[in-house]
Amino acid sequence: MNANSNSLAVRGFPSDLRAFWAVVRREWTVFVRYPSWIVSLLIWPVIFPMGYILTARALSGVDGSGLATFKTSTGLTEYVGYIAVGTMIWMWQNIVLWAVGYSLRNEQLRGTLESNWLSPTWRFSYLLGSSVPQMVSMLLLLAISGLEYVLLFGVKFNGSLWLTLLVILAAIPSVYGLGFAFASVVITVKEANAFVFLVRGIVMIFCGITYPLMLLPGWMQSVAQWLPQTYVIHAMRSAALSTEGFTGISHDLLMMTVFGIFWLAVGYILFVIMERRARQTGAIGQY
Repeated sequence: MNANSNSLAVRGFPSDLRAFWAVVRREWTVFVRYPSWIVSLLIWPVIFPMGYILTARALSGVDGSGLATFKTSTGLTEYVGYIAVGTMIWMWQNIVLWAVGYSLRNEQLRGTLESNWLSPTWRFSYLLGSSVPQMVSMLLLLAISGLEYVLLFGVKFNGSLWLTLLVILAAIPSVYGLGFAFASVVITVKEANAFVFLVRGIVMIFCGITYPLMLLPGWMQSVAQWLPQTYVIHAMRSAALSTEGFTGISHDLLMMTVFGIFWLAVGYILFVIMERRARQTGAIGQY
């Protein structure tokens, strides 16, 4: 009995993997226990872009003459799909900021964070484990959104499904790296509402979720070039709506890879710093 207890107390990859898998199972169990969360995946993809789509339809004119300007600016004729893709990426990043960013805080509210923190496992595995079920639910959200846009809005995805999946895969590191950074900050400050509102507002304004970036002033376009969501949105639109193929997203994929490495590194380094500070100040046990 003592031998088993000692073996479990030794820090190593097997124990880290067990901790990671335990968190994955727990978070997935919590997710499926609340069917209303699943229902929201069906409703929000329709409700959120509806206002932008109806506004665009109204501004295009009775005869749709305004669509010529849209085609000149974007090279696309599918303005409904253009808006739908942009808002879908915004929803993805927004949900990740709330769900992953508050994962450790939610565990603290449950009363389990402090006891888990004392176990001899890689503490970052708790954050990674909570991200996996959330990532699965977001992939489900993207799939449901695409299907609803086709059936309800009549969007024609003329691009490549495989390139679209490639873009989603390339976007994961930067989207969730930013979520890890938020979760790390919340360990100490306990609250990140203002930061979430700030980031999602910046994405909405500067990344062109509903309009072409070329319509923005020069300084705003310069700011947009430093935001990973700019490249995610552009690549997703090119992959799903156009027939340009890989050449249309090659630069975006490169920038997404760079931003992904950067934000994963920032998220992990920030986690280590905040975790060390929390241990020194006793913030883990503070409400």
